[in-house]
Amino acid sequence: MPTLLVLGSKPDPALPPAGSFDAVACVNASGHSAACHGLPVPVHTAISAVLTSGIESGRQSLEALHGLRTGALYRVPQLDKQRKLWKKIKALPISIKTSPLFFRLRLWQADYHWDTFINRDAAFYLEMISTLCRHDPQIMALVANKKPSTGMITLMLGMSLGTYDRFIMSGFSFELTHAYALNPEIKQRGTTLSRHTPTDLQVLRRLRDIHGNIFTTEPAVNDQGGIPFL
Repeated sequence: MPTLLVLGSKPDPALPPAGSFDAVACVNASGHSAACHGLPVPVHTAISAVLTSGIESGRQSLEALHGLRTGALYRVPQLDKQRKLWKKIKALPISIKTSPLFFRLRLWQADYHWDTFINRDAAFYLEMISTLCRHDPQIMALVANKKPSTGMITLMLGMSLGTYDRFIMSGFSFELTHAYALNPEIKQRGTTLSRHTPTDLQVLRRLRDIHGNIFTTEPAVNDQGGIPFL
């Protein structure tokens, strides 16, 4: 039973026993945790394009990625509903900073390495979510309002590959925590709660009910998402 460990950025992840998984997938800068805990180089890493937008938490994550590598690198674009024309014009500087070319440049400057760069548009990810959730209209309505987190995208990328039969979620807490530093967004927003949490939980429960092959080592994922312990 090939098993993929999906590692989030929660501090002090509750890792599964050695030998209980065959490969590791990472979320944004959780490759830092993987390296610190002696885990293998991730087979794939999904990184939000927002990481290179210039926000403080993004700069923090780029520092944590310094000198690391991954197999496949997925650039995850914004999946939220389309902006009106004037908002697109206003957001043009950020659009440039999160473009595929600038994204690759910033990661190269951070001394981060990959074997394959995969750049998919928003439609690819939305179709992946819809397919894995059996085209559930309630789920897709939630996703249209607020996309799942990059952590959930990383899990679903692994599920969509058809390579693994079982998935273990470690290092997830549904909060804004980072394993490598205090996330500055906590102070900026005045909360540790991620805005993605409501969508993440509904998507996760739907995936659990449909596929039945997701497990966790984290109490928060078990308690809030209803995902069984490994």
